[in-house]
Amino acid sequence: MMQRKRVGWWFFTKAKLSLNKYRNFSSQHVILDNPNHSQVLVEGNGCSRMAILNRPSALNALNTNMLATLHKFYRSWEDNPDIGFVMMKGSGRAFAAGGDIVALYHLINKGNMEACKEFFRTAYSFMYLIGTYLKPHVALLNGITMGGGAGVSIPGTFRAATDKTIFATPEVHIGFHPDAAASFYLSHLPGHLGEYLALTGEKLNGVEMVTCGLATHYSLSARLPLIEEQLGKLVTDDPSVIEATLEHYGDLVHPDSSSVLQRIEILDKCFCHDTVEEIVDAMENAASETKDAWCIATLNRLKEAAPLSLKVALRSIREGRFQTLDQCLLREYRMTLQAIHGQISGDFCEGVRARVVDKDFAPKWDPPTLQKVSQDMVDQYFLPLSESEPDLELPTKSREAFL
Repeated sequence: MMQRKRVGWWFFTKAKLSLNKYRNFSSQHVILDNPNHSQVLVEGNGCSRMAILNRPSALNALNTNMLATLHKFYRSWEDNPDIGFVMMKGSGRAFAAGGDIVALYHLINKGNMEACKEFFRTAYSFMYLIGTYLKPHVALLNGITMGGGAGVSIPGTFRAATDKTIFATPEVHIGFHPDAAASFYLSHLPGHLGEYLALTGEKLNGVEMVTCGLATHYSLSARLPLIEEQLGKLVTDDPSVIEATLEHYGDLVHPDSSSVLQRIEILDKCFCHDTVEEIVDAMENAASETKDAWCIATLNRLKEAAPLSLKVALRSIREGRFQTLDQCLLREYRMTLQAIHGQISGDFCEGVRARVVDKDFAPKWDPPTLQKVSQDMVDQYFLPLSESEPDLELPTKSREAFL
């Protein structure tokens, strides 16, 4: 195992490799697009590669083929001694809006559970690869970055947000749970911001992302072509050199007065409680006392979410605070199988139907209230899989899991 070095903020450790000084880096620009993988394009020069998520009409929603292709490319680039670092961006107005939940919805309704499980195995395995990658990784988060889009970027070394970035983990509003490593990175955010984001699905902009640490850098989107050009000229595997380039073209910003980050004190006071019921009660009291628009909006978001998902999500974030990336992904995989099989509740399909397929925005949650969500229902999400159901297999022996 190559020696690792901590780069950037809080918990993500990344590799600093020593490239042979006599290595011949070509600066020639090449396009490596394979027509069989047109949903993932590749650009690069002799020292770097840029993976481009290319489903703009679907906001670059990730499917199994895209994730498998990315995994194949990334492994080959990691093994290539002439490539110093790797980048990722999305085409169009999104980085990636998440996984292709509409495709999953139709697969579940057709009874094709194996294809659903293959998607999640492929997704979580690639996210673990990003989180343990031995070369610096730069994700350019220009546009919508949600769910799985965050999962393929936030575990990496550098995440550059812009004035067009929109981040969220909105899974509780489709009867699911924040997955794709969300229970890992949300749980490490300051105070109880992770619980707030997980339970409300509220959005953060690029300024808020870099302020709380979800992003490492911020720049105006108009600067991105120049940033890409300058990164493309680098002949390095040194994270500090890449970081210096990102900082040189970055912008110093602060969240405005309407930001949730200006309400951390009341957020922590309400979201520190042990149960969802106590959190809702605290928000109701705050909304009643202050008549504050943010408190009222937060309370409404909590009441719109699937009650079972709220309880599952809260426990997931709390457990993630004491687990490594691989432990979080393994647990999330078990939780995901419970959600898609629908034996405890059919909330996932109902949520996707109501918000994405039929768009009537009137999901009929089961159970319909927090009071009807039993402890046993929640506990089942966290149980080991049956002996006949294989667990998620991650290469933890060959790729170090980070604290």
